[in-house]
Amino acid sequence: MIIAGGGTGGHIFPAIAIANAVKQLQPSADILFVGAKGKMEMEKVPKEGYQIIGLDIAGYNRDSLIKNALLPFKLIKSFFSAAKIIRNFKPNAVVGVGGYASFPILNAAQQRGIVTLIQEQNSFAGKSNKILGKRATAICVAYDGMERFFPAGKIINTGNPVRQSITKNEVSATAGKSFFRLDNTKKIVFAFGGSLGARSINETLLQQFKEIVAQGAQLIWQTGSGYYAQAAEAVKGYESQVKVFEFIREMDYAYAAADVIIARAGASSISELCIVAKPVIFVPFPFASEDHQTHNAMALVNKKAALLVKDSDTKGELISTLKSLMEDEILCATMSTNLQALAIRDADIRIANKLIEIAG
Repeated sequence: MIIAGGGTGGHIFPAIAIANAVKQLQPSADILFVGAKGKMEMEKVPKEGYQIIGLDIAGYNRDSLIKNALLPFKLIKSFFSAAKIIRNFKPNAVVGVGGYASFPILNAAQQRGIVTLIQEQNSFAGKSNKILGKRATAICVAYDGMERFFPAGKIINTGNPVRQSITKNEVSATAGKSFFRLDNTKKIVFAFGGSLGARSINETLLQQFKEIVAQGAQLIWQTGSGYYAQAAEAVKGYESQVKVFEFIREMDYAYAAADVIIARAGASSISELCIVAKPVIFVPFPFASEDHQTHNAMALVNKKAALLVKDSDTKGELISTLKSLMEDEILCATMSTNLQALAIRDADIRIANKLIEIAG
């Protein structure tokens, strides 16, 4: 089978989780990944022991129209490359997890009558998946009401796959705090913006992290590559209370250490946070396609499982919202209970079972 997609950790980690689950159920399975050249999947996937082929494809660049000049040529090239990959590999099934590479590969498979499965992570489906969904064999979703976007008979509510290190949840709070060399008696805020960082969260913390410290709390802060140097410089003198990282691989330890979490509202992060069940404030990325991060976050806010601060209001409202949440033990307990009720720990196995079924 082929697993196509990537671009961010939110697409790559679920894709790898699906592949591992398939190999667990069907050890002889031959799995090929297809991603986009220059994107992080080209590095992450081989480290997990899987082969990957990169397509020369990119998305529309909203910041620079000049950079879009070659986009039509890249799209045409990617469709030819996708057809060649399908011909050579002869998959029994193709999975799309989202990202630039998903559409060309799934489209090529569907044109040749090969069964396809879409793993739609978000509560608001993107345009590509809505088009592909018409001819897909199965569509695995994580939210209710997805009949708005896809044929109801093809939908299976599996949840989103989560890394095993998170689902096993074997790290204690004490071990997490010790790992980051933090005071076990003080509350800890964990702020991250996904694998690539988040500008509004980073800029707010750069200016206001001292207010968190003044509250008697500590901070674990994943900045992404663009803000790491600034953040590391800004927290000099506060290194015992504020731990700054460009990227955290040991997310199970960070989640275990945290009392309150600040995060973007990507589908993969939300699925992990439901399992972790720590009080969370979402700052949705407003420029995600179809504003899907706001839709994702609101699905939890409406169930009293999370709070939301708009990206544009971050500097004025994030820290005050954080302070109020940390002081409200009843709200924190309610949010943890409601998050836990939404958690799905075996989404990878559910999807793998469906894949094996439709592949025959």
